[in-house]
Amino acid sequence: MEQLDFFDVPSPCVGCCQVNNRGYCKGCYRSRDERFYWQQMTADQKINVIKLCRQRYLRIMHRQRNTDTQESSTPSPQQQFIFDDIQKSKP
Repeated sequence: MEQLDFFDVPSPCVGCCQVNNRGYCKGCYRSRDERFYWQQMTADQKINVIKLCRQRYLRIMHRQRNTDTQESSTPSPQQQFIFDDIQKSKP
């Protein structure tokens, strides 16, 4: 038996309509076509797009966390310079 859809799937738009370097919206993570054709999609298609958006969001957050930890674990050139001076001045 087919399940009836009584409620429309709401748009994931958060009003931050800027595109990242991969072509996805920075606010909702939809592609241009997904944003453009949202009103013509079926409820199943909309749910699938929302799942894809969540996957994109998680991937981006994972990449950001990895780059943040790499940057914090590597000393900046200025810090390295300070430590070099201290070691040179020891007898």
